[in-house]
Amino acid sequence: MALPTVLAFMLLVSRISAWGNLGHETIGYFLAPNALAFVQTTLGSQYNFSLGPAATWADQVKSEPEFKWSANLHFVDAEDSPMTGECSVEEQRDCGDQQCILAAIANYTVRVTDQTLNAEQIQEALKFIDHFLGDIGQPLHVEAVAEGGNEISAICLNKTTNLHAVHTGMVTQNIDLSHGGTPETYAADLVQQIKNGSFLALTEDWLSCSSITEPVFNKRAPGAQLEHEIARLLHARQDDTITPLECPLVWARESNAFDCTVVFDFTSGEDLCVGAYFDSAVPVIDLQLAKQGFRLAAWLNVIFDGATSLP
Repeated sequence: MALPTVLAFMLLVSRISAWGNLGHETIGYFLAPNALAFVQTTLGSQYNFSLGPAATWADQVKSEPEFKWSANLHFVDAEDSPMTGECSVEEQRDCGDQQCILAAIANYTVRVTDQTLNAEQIQEALKFIDHFLGDIGQPLHVEAVAEGGNEISAICLNKTTNLHAVHTGMVTQNIDLSHGGTPETYAADLVQQIKNGSFLALTEDWLSCSSITEPVFNKRAPGAQLEHEIARLLHARQDDTITPLECPLVWARESNAFDCTVVFDFTSGEDLCVGAYFDSAVPVIDLQLAKQGFRLAAWLNVIFDGATSLP
């Protein structure tokens, strides 16, 4: 799948989304044949046969009466304390009612292959998976403090805004400063880093679904845990209760850890869009965008091709 020309349009609408959805633009390079065919057929010309344009849908509809119920599914409120260096995500504590992104990913993974649903419902399931696997990589979508940073005043380029908005806007700023001002170039750069650049050596860990503190001898082969979890979930689709999966929980904890080390590590009155804070935040944004795009491809490949099918 070639990089869609619709990327430039997506950047304009990205201000309402967690990461500008650029992570989704890496995915076409890594989809296996059945997953690619499903995406193209399910999304159709309405979304240019691509996950990128479809990634904004979940944000666009969450304020509409018909989809207001979905608003809480975009995040998990980690009740931790990043201001004091204590970051954590606990499923029962933070998603006990199942109304969070962890349960949503499991639910829509089942629904996207549910043949009792109509085409519109299956398309909605795909669009939710598309969006939520991006959102879970945004550290402030895995944080309860101040509504995920929305209620924390922050300064960006001498303008007062909030911390959440700063991190969304940094995507655009990063593109302008380091990627020729075009989202197409940024997405291509992320793909290059995954395929033969600085991210190449990391991709096995991206799919391991293992804790970073777990001993090496306990870890499964790359992708094995992901394949096992999705297969088990789809096999048990007749169960009344769908429980969150281990892989998204591990990924949420990875994102949440950056709340302690980077996101909340600033001084009041500091301009976050220049200097040391910006320099430490941008590599995290690059990493998380690339990582979640790669993981989304793996997720769909497992569902429709039976294996991660990634380099």
